[in-house]
Amino acid sequence: MNYFLSEEEQMVKEIARKIAEEKIIPVRQKYDEEGTFPHDIVEVMAQSDLFRVFIPEEYDGMGLSTLAMLIAVEELSYGCAGIALAYAGTALGITPIILYGNEEQKKKYLPKVANGALAAFGLTESEAGSDAGNIKTRAEKDGDYYIINGTKQFITNGGEAEIYVIIALTDPSRGTRGATAFILEKGMEGFEFGKKEDKMGIRASVTRELIFRDLKVHKSQILGREGGGFLMTMKTFDRTRLGVAAQAVGLAQAALDAAVSYAKKRHQFGKPIASFEGLQYMMADMAIKVESARALTYIAARNVDAGEKVADITAMAKAYASDVAMQVTTDAVQIFGGYGYMKEYPVEKMMRDAKITQIYEGTNQIMRNIIASQLIKRIK
Repeated sequence: MNYFLSEEEQMVKEIARKIAEEKIIPVRQKYDEEGTFPHDIVEVMAQSDLFRVFIPEEYDGMGLSTLAMLIAVEELSYGCAGIALAYAGTALGITPIILYGNEEQKKKYLPKVANGALAAFGLTESEAGSDAGNIKTRAEKDGDYYIINGTKQFITNGGEAEIYVIIALTDPSRGTRGATAFILEKGMEGFEFGKKEDKMGIRASVTRELIFRDLKVHKSQILGREGGGFLMTMKTFDRTRLGVAAQAVGLAQAALDAAVSYAKKRHQFGKPIASFEGLQYMMADMAIKVESARALTYIAARNVDAGEKVADITAMAKAYASDVAMQVTTDAVQIFGGYGYMKEYPVEKMMRDAKITQIYEGTNQIMRNIIASQLIKRIK
């Protein structure tokens, strides 16, 4: 379909697809098997100015649309969803600073990301996943400083990122209204990283614990206002969950293309299996779902750029696109048959990668809670 992309958006699409085809696809199996972080490919992304896409112009960025950033995520994910996550995870990590940072914070951190520094966002804890309000990490005031203690879990880009936005309780008696966002930097005394998680999918993405042991942070590192961390988080997720939707769309498109290509080459009963009506229906349904997920994701991005209220439509896009990714990759494995189950072929990896899109940045059950809540508020 023609989505009438701007010249800049089309440029981003072409650059990201070229990186996917020339740099990512040839090595994605290696990175998946080794579970190593793709520093060399991240460097290519930076040299290609992809990190400038989502940074405002006044801070060394291009200041392009939300859709432009999502297109980059989609095309990189076409190559490998795990490798693409270094980029998408950085967009998540830096978005709170773009939205809520003061001028000094923006001048300090945004140009770094524009030039390729990675960022991460730290909310999740062992007892605070979907129940984000149940965080335990504390930040106790000590004069002009705060002393942070606690652990964040399952953090994308953990240990690789230079810049972190984390949420800690400054006033536990106020519940979610006592949560505050802090900007941290790798290398600060008392800021450590746990073991690298051994994951089912997105194995080229690094996921680690963030460990805070008497970490002393100046009040100037507070992002926004004290006590505003939870609202800031929800507003950030309203935007950034589209990154997961775009990741899912790129992954699903790759699985569909691989399945159709295989079906045209694979012969059974003396003819290509693509000629069998049962598989044609299957592939047609896969194509319908992928294009529908893309359309919903793109229109949600346009709403973000237009300044509309987007909690419900971004939740719809994230839930639908990730469900589509899981279904389409599963169907791709089915079309490949026994070969699809083998690591020699790419679709088993795509199926493993797809599952996480239904889980992180809010499970799809939580997405449906958000959608229903907005429906109930809106309809009289």
